[in-house]
Amino acid sequence: MARDVEALDLPAWSRASGPSQGPQCRDTMAHIDSEVKEECLREDLRFYFMNPCEKFRARQQIPWKMGLQILKIVMVTTQLVRFGLSNQLVVAFKEENTAAFKHLFLKGYSGSDEDDYSCSVYTQEDTYDSIFFAINQFHRLRNLSLGTLGYGESEDNRIALKVCKQHYKKGTMFPSNETLNIDSDIEIDCIHLDLEALSKDPQDWKNSSFFRLEFYRLLQIDISFQLKGIDLQTIHSRELPDCYVFQNMIIFDNKAHSGKIKIYFNSDAKIEECKDLKISGSIQKNTQYVLVFDAFVIVICLASLILCTRSIVLALRLRKRFLKFFLEKYKRHVCNADQREFINQWYILVIISDLLTISGSVLKMEIKAKNLTNYNLCSILLGTSTLFVWVGVIRYLGYFQAYNVLILTMQASLPKVLRFCACAGMIYLGYTFCGWIVLGPYHNKFENLNTVAECLFSLVNGDDMYATFAHIQQKSHLVWLFSRLYLYSFISLFIYMILSLFIAIITDSYDTIKKYQQNGFPATDLQEFLKECSSKEKCQEESPAFLSSICCLRRSVLCRVRSPCSQDEMLCCLNKESSQGKRCTQKSADWRKQCSPPFFPPTALGFRNLLFLIKQGTKVQDMVGVSWEC
Repeated sequence: MARDVEALDLPAWSRASGPSQGPQCRDTMAHIDSEVKEECLREDLRFYFMNPCEKFRARQQIPWKMGLQILKIVMVTTQLVRFGLSNQLVVAFKEENTAAFKHLFLKGYSGSDEDDYSCSVYTQEDTYDSIFFAINQFHRLRNLSLGTLGYGESEDNRIALKVCKQHYKKGTMFPSNETLNIDSDIEIDCIHLDLEALSKDPQDWKNSSFFRLEFYRLLQIDISFQLKGIDLQTIHSRELPDCYVFQNMIIFDNKAHSGKIKIYFNSDAKIEECKDLKISGSIQKNTQYVLVFDAFVIVICLASLILCTRSIVLALRLRKRFLKFFLEKYKRHVCNADQREFINQWYILVIISDLLTISGSVLKMEIKAKNLTNYNLCSILLGTSTLFVWVGVIRYLGYFQAYNVLILTMQASLPKVLRFCACAGMIYLGYTFCGWIVLGPYHNKFENLNTVAECLFSLVNGDDMYATFAHIQQKSHLVWLFSRLYLYSFISLFIYMILSLFIAIITDSYDTIKKYQQNGFPATDLQEFLKECSSKEKCQEESPAFLSSICCLRRSVLCRVRSPCSQDEMLCCLNKESSQGKRCTQKSADWRKQCSPPFFPPTALGFRNLLFLIKQGTKVQDMVGVSWEC
């Protein structure tokens, strides 16, 4: 009895000073502490890798992140749809005005562009007529236009039309004699025609020396002017109207000197804040509601961002514990694959989508308040964030085995697919450069590298094959023969070989995943550790509720040794509290009455250590300060 009390007075794991214990007792207690530490780590890992439903069943932990993600999907999608409808009105207004400008200022415009330019002229008379037609139309715009258009001010605050011509500095040319004497330096001359000058006799400015063109020296003529307009169709959507500034330019391109002058029309539309906007009705009130909705979306995304960041930080701490324990026990490092398991890539995707949504929402609020006008950047941010949000939904579908095949197949096949695409890309680039240099002058789909790459990609998908073959001009038999060999070899190689191998790689990964689902996945070091138990006998004897409570109680039991107490009462209390898994604070007044001095300093005991002493038949002294927290 005295020995038992002496052994318990100053246990090996206590820092309290006192008589030393035997080495066997210290080894036993150290072994027990190691088991407790291992079991606690195992329970933490098991809980971390549970899905939200399993965590709720295990510890009644409400899946806040899952609920927040579902709410965020609804809110972000609603926000995107509303902004998309508004952005469509903006783009439609710009495109329709550009089409109207072409009909107003380009003489003989048919309604469809010729290749990448709007129209073309072939005679000097048609060139003069086209230039003077555009100038006259600008002067008569208020009587011609159907839209809400007005004149804009030029750089020097004048309402004017600017005409510039680029030409070689000087030179003479006699094609019949095959003689040429020209200075390659380029001169630029400009003239400003305001409304007052245009209101006078047109012959006054038409007969000026500026419009006496020497076409063999002429390179380009630019006619630029600025117009302003107001988009009223937004009022129908209960939004404030936008004010636009259209910077228009008509370009007569004669750089080729081929007898054909190409006419381009460029219109750059910018949205500006309306200076004096007075609108009666419920539009202003609707704008405030939209701003409140956008602010609510930002709050939701901030909450999601904080929760996911917190989860990643906790995961990194748990990984650090596991790496340290694994190195101490097994004397080797954890493989990279197991280390990556702690970093939930879905959380990273959610964080990126939250950042994009917050940025896009702030920009959208500024656009709504007419402080900013960058619709394109806002649409890119909101569109990309919504894409990531919906892709993140796959994570929750992956909790069900029937829906998890796609995710697992993509994860398994992605490295192989990337390596395969790297090799196939080299062949693809070779065909791209070859087609551009050989077929570019004879086929409009091979004029530049961008169109060549797009054309070949469409051929891989089996699109527009006949048109690609038929459009090759047969002016050169050698080029025509090469084009046939080029196209046949590319189609045969990529469709029948490379594309088939590409599909086979994904199919092989799919078959492998299906076998693993039927027979079980190969166990990694992390999974083997989670399956282990420190003692097979204890695993069989202890109930699941008891095991799940070990980590819950690992830092909780504070013992003060006073006088002999009932071992059965202690076991009853411990088993009851561990099975219920609730917050427990046990202070027995009856035990306190039976206890008498001396008492010793509190000693932090693990729950498994305490149970070990009781099961060994040791008469444990009165536990007065038993308290733990789940």
